[in-house]
Amino acid sequence: MISVIISSADAARLQKVTENITATIDVPFEIIAIDNSKGQRGICAVYNEGGRAAKFDILCFMHEDVIIETSGWGRSLSDIFKNDSKIGLVGVAGAAYKSLTPSPWSGYGIDTRQINLIQSYKYKNSDPELLYRNPDNSQLADVACIDGVFMCTTKNVFLAHQFDEDTFKNFHLYDVDLSINIGRQYKVVVTFDILLDHLSEGRYDKTWLQDNLKLHEKWNNYLPINIAGLDLKQQQFVEKITFKALTRQLKEFDMPASLAYKVLWQKRFRKLYFALFLKLNYYLLKSRA
Repeated sequence: MISVIISSADAARLQKVTENITATIDVPFEIIAIDNSKGQRGICAVYNEGGRAAKFDILCFMHEDVIIETSGWGRSLSDIFKNDSKIGLVGVAGAAYKSLTPSPWSGYGIDTRQINLIQSYKYKNSDPELLYRNPDNSQLADVACIDGVFMCTTKNVFLAHQFDEDTFKNFHLYDVDLSINIGRQYKVVVTFDILLDHLSEGRYDKTWLQDNLKLHEKWNNYLPINIAGLDLKQQQFVEKITFKALTRQLKEFDMPASLAYKVLWQKRFRKLYFALFLKLNYYLLKSRA
């Protein structure tokens, strides 16, 4: 039995996704929809309220701008948790490497995504596309983190690993933070047995970057997470590309360059990637000249 938790910003969209869930889930369920139409509360606080109120043993935190295409997806989801007690978090899109340097969940440089998702577009004029990457042709893939469009866990795991509403008060990074938190004790996986259409694309702004910096400061001693098994040379390549992207984002959002130095000069970066640290320090000095 599944509790679906939704932070709702649009009553019409909520009605549509409710009808879609009812038609496709194929197991007993409840929908806990919490009105957040004015954006008055951060998504972590809303999800924690919904998770604590849930009466069933599987929790699914879901965006309301989705259409689930898979019939019987509730049975598939229940089987995942039933068949492997080490699984703590399930999504439909994730990445197997989470860099030490602040980045989106999907990362930069080397594609380690595991994803099965139809992406539709709200903010740009593009046709929907199937985003599918499953290099091992598996039903489940271990990942470092998942995207927040569809995040499922058990009630017991949730109660021990709730969303960090004290740190993340907006609508960003809740998914990566929860992935890292749960992933310290359980497996985080992407399922290829459930397909949904996400009706809007994510957008990165200044608030996202500010929260990303908070996330990486919080988990600095635990990152990077290398489920992909990248070797040192590959890791350095990813960290280099990611760091240069960070410097561009800081400039784009009119944030101080000193934040890039703060990331680079952290003890863990120097310990893991000292040669790269020297090169990127020179890169920063040169770019400011």
